[in-house]
Amino acid sequence: MKNFRHQHHRPKKNTLIVGRAAVIKAMQEGKQLERIYLQATVHGEVIDELKKLAAEHLVPINKVPVEKLNNFNVSNHEGCIAQISKIQYQDLQSVISFIVDEGKTPLLLILDGITDIRNIGGIARSAYAMGVHALIIPDKGVGALNEDAILTSAGALEQLAVCRVGSLMKAVDDLHLNGIVVYASEMKATKKCQDIDFTVPAAIVMGGEEHGIYPTLLKICDEQFQIPMPGDFESLNVSVATGMILYEAVRQRGE
Repeated sequence: MKNFRHQHHRPKKNTLIVGRAAVIKAMQEGKQLERIYLQATVHGEVIDELKKLAAEHLVPINKVPVEKLNNFNVSNHEGCIAQISKIQYQDLQSVISFIVDEGKTPLLLILDGITDIRNIGGIARSAYAMGVHALIIPDKGVGALNEDAILTSAGALEQLAVCRVGSLMKAVDDLHLNGIVVYASEMKATKKCQDIDFTVPAAIVMGGEEHGIYPTLLKICDEQFQIPMPGDFESLNVSVATGMILYEAVRQRGE
């Protein structure tokens, strides 16, 4: 995989789609977009159509001030710029079916509310190294899987299957229908990580560091567990915690 050197940079112009009509056309043609940056003050029928298409194609919309759009250094943006996705998002059910058809036991990772792209990149690196079959992310409330995220992941995000879904709640329902047990990493849980059976078809939910897993999502998970910490430390970085949990899963699976 690629070596990583962290840097913040403006997206390359050839990764941008500029203007309302161009963004609408891109979605109508099925082009995968990472997200749309929309000037907060724009309104009208064209904007309504754009929002409707974005919802249908699970493309997040960031409402931003015009200064943010001007910072992309492109002209005639009409209050709307989209970034072409570097990740080819895949359908969750298709991914599950492919894993099962290959004779493998699914191991999936669900990211809820993780916004720091450095954490997402670190998680992707561990996931790829530990044999995770797919990442599942929501279309909103997660950090952009942009060029910086891919660099942070040392290329792992380009190797992993990534499923972007409109609802993590529905995704969990779909996992259950496929016989996949959903575990939640929760530091207040009583069960320990090593007491969880990761040898079964499993998905692991990791929550953001600030708010953890959304309570309603946590409620429909099959079991909750924590990483035991003899040092009595309050919490671990989510990327570090994910790596530790995935190592336990791999250890149990004998892989």
